[in-house]
Amino acid sequence: MYLANLTIQNFRCFGDNRISITFQKGLTALVGENDAGKTAMIDAIRYALGTTDQEWQRIEDDDFHSSGTTTASSITIHCEFRDLKPNELSAFVEHLTYGKGSSEPPTLHVHWTAKSTGKDVNGRTYRRAEVNSGPSGEGPTIPHEMRLLLQATYLRPLRDAEQALAAGRGSRAARIVSLNDDVKNNKATVDDILNHGERDQVGVGGIAALIEELLHTQRDLKAVSRVLDDHLSKLSVQPAQHKSTTFKVSKPSSPELQLRALLEKLDLQLDGPGPPGLGTNNALFMACELLQLGKAKDALRLLLIEEPEAHLHAQRQLRVMQYLQGHANDGLQVIVTTHSPNLASVIKLDNIVMIEGGNAHALSRGKTKLDGSDYEFLERFLDATKANLFFARGVLIVEGDAENLLLPTIARLLGRDLTEHGVSIVNVGSTGLGRYARIFQRSDEVEAESPVGVRVACLTDFDVMPDCATGLISRELPTRSKLGEQGLLKHREELQAKAEGQSVRSFVADRWTFEYDLAYCGLAEDVYIAAHLANRKHALGDSEFESESAIAAREFASLKEECDRSASTSTEPGQELLATRVYAQILKRSTSKATLAQYLAKRLRAKELGHEELRARLPKYITDAIDYVTGGSVPASTTSVAASASDA
Repeated sequence: MYLANLTIQNFRCFGDNRISITFQKGLTALVGENDAGKTAMIDAIRYALGTTDQEWQRIEDDDFHSSGTTTASSITIHCEFRDLKPNELSAFVEHLTYGKGSSEPPTLHVHWTAKSTGKDVNGRTYRRAEVNSGPSGEGPTIPHEMRLLLQATYLRPLRDAEQALAAGRGSRAARIVSLNDDVKNNKATVDDILNHGERDQVGVGGIAALIEELLHTQRDLKAVSRVLDDHLSKLSVQPAQHKSTTFKVSKPSSPELQLRALLEKLDLQLDGPGPPGLGTNNALFMACELLQLGKAKDALRLLLIEEPEAHLHAQRQLRVMQYLQGHANDGLQVIVTTHSPNLASVIKLDNIVMIEGGNAHALSRGKTKLDGSDYEFLERFLDATKANLFFARGVLIVEGDAENLLLPTIARLLGRDLTEHGVSIVNVGSTGLGRYARIFQRSDEVEAESPVGVRVACLTDFDVMPDCATGLISRELPTRSKLGEQGLLKHREELQAKAEGQSVRSFVADRWTFEYDLAYCGLAEDVYIAAHLANRKHALGDSEFESESAIAAREFASLKEECDRSASTSTEPGQELLATRVYAQILKRSTSKATLAQYLAKRLRAKELGHEELRARLPKYITDAIDYVTGGSVPASTTSVAASASDA
């Protein structure tokens, strides 16, 4: 069986509105920013099911959801199990829930509730926890011995793997060794060792007997016994009735307990030069848990891991996740929480649940607007540089390196720093913008119950040339006059429709492209100078930067005078012609747009323009997009449509 669904009410950050999480049979990864509720979900499972480490879960005041001055008086955690095997059906027969039809398999519901009684016992608040079966907890109480079959295996975050593998009562080393049938069944005795020399064949229990025999005959211990006997004889009434003393290993009451006592003296360590690092010990710790779960026959094979990336370098993180996914496909259910884009990039979208705003958004098929081809595309191209979108409060999806490099600087200079607002930029290149956007769009069936609160802004070029670009630029693009007013409106609407809806907004360039619009709106000289610097053959020092900038500024002044003269004798607007000539220089020289963006960012930082002065020089679609993802208000639709059309 596997945990198919978890419902939480009034537990920590989750309030009276029940949150429901659907899990996959194999691997499910819970992703999201800090304090989103990932750990609360893992702890909810631990409270309801218990864990194999036998750690006592004490219900604290903070576990009860609090809002303002109101604190909940009860907590409800509901676990639904499906696909029960015959032995599991028989074990929980009186607690099963049967479907309406005979073909619908029975399920097991575990309904855990905790209530604050308002009473104090020995100075502590007394809270009562109950575990019942049934979808609403109306079934009989599930007894303790049955709950032992439902315990999950839990690996806490930033775990001390070395301590977990050390000797001691209930140690992991003892548990995994005791699972080996040969360890339990090997009856080779001390005589087998002493008389036949079969040391490699002796059982662990035989080793315990051998230790006792060797200690019993050890010379120094026998000498101590003789001294004790001498003192004891002098303290006794003659004739003495005592027997001679001897040293023995403390022996439990049964062979099973004797074996356990010996195993609990074992440390599990790695041989090699020097002690292993935290990451290697962490991997060994996980290997022990997987071995133990692989041997489990009647118990629930559910592994909970918080932050499997702990102490692991990037390549080993990927190896661990690959290994976990392989085991998860072999009958083991694994639920992990992670903050690692590196891990998130290699987990299938079907297996990711995004935790945000008190909701759980499963990204599996049927839950989003993504279709089959989208899943295939994203599994190929959703790398670590893009997977940071799973952990963001806002997302800017762009189609080029220039936007990717320059927008953080622009946002910071506008007083809307992207990092401070938890915004990630995802550069998807020339394709796939709509596919990435649909990750955040819920399907029609689940939109109302679980809307995504992450603001997503998609920036895209308008790809319509001004008429004056004809002849200057060798591109086969429609011109404004060719499309006409209605054509421009329709073209913009079609571009917006590719990535629009729910929390996703599409911001289309006001005029043409990112660089062109920057030049058109008030940064023509800065864009020209940045392009000039980007075309230098080598990196520029500070002195060269200044001298080359001065050269480019003189060139731009000449270009502007030329454009002004042309505009005075033609119908072409000077502003449009200047922006076109600047952009044409970028295209003709095959200027690196990424390098251009770096130099332009440097110039903007040096100019120290005020927020409003800079905003007045920027394309509106850029400022609107930045405002939107950083929590500002933006008009319901792009305001530049009419302006663009009127210039046709």
